[in-house]
Amino acid sequence: MGRILLINGSPRQEGCTYTALCEMAETLRKNGVETELMQIGARPVAGCIACGKCAGTGRCIFDDDGVNRIVEKLDEYDGIVVGSPVYYAGPSGQICAFLDRLFYCSGGRMAGKIGAAVVSCRRGGASAAFDRLNKYFQISNMVVATSQYWNQVHGNTPEEVRRDLEGLQTVRTLAQNIAWLVKSIEAGRAAGVPAPEYERRLGTNFIR
Repeated sequence: MGRILLINGSPRQEGCTYTALCEMAETLRKNGVETELMQIGARPVAGCIACGKCAGTGRCIFDDDGVNRIVEKLDEYDGIVVGSPVYYAGPSGQICAFLDRLFYCSGGRMAGKIGAAVVSCRRGGASAAFDRLNKYFQISNMVVATSQYWNQVHGNTPEEVRRDLEGLQTVRTLAQNIAWLVKSIEAGRAAGVPAPEYERRLGTNFIR
């Protein structure tokens, strides 16, 4: 049985983003995949200060908001789903700061895991916020799960989100695809299919 971490990047504990993630969790459960929900909450989240300490320790220097808790348990997860409300056509500041630090200190360990984003908005800006979150997965050799539409729900309250039938169906389909990917990757490992062996990473600077 696989295990997916769901990160709620909304400061509202049981708001619209939470409603969408719960819809996913139920579908994943029905498909034999366990979930764990992490709530970032309303406390301030420090941004990366480029101190470089994580290069030696594998942990972030800030230790009070859950980043290191994920780092410690990262090998237990087959994938990560990040949920966020839409603020000014982007994800919440808390989730961006959180993911900047998580992926900077553990991005190399994300390879081969499943990644997906879900956003909730009242009206507009969802696709821009969705695109921003997907950048974390696409730069880390993760398997990005897709759905029948961009992963977004609409509503100003959880009750309104529950009336967004297309949005909820989209996140359920996303959850089904994640469950299928988890099982497919497990089947590949069992059949002896090796993980990719990457070239040594190259960097090209444009200013010389």
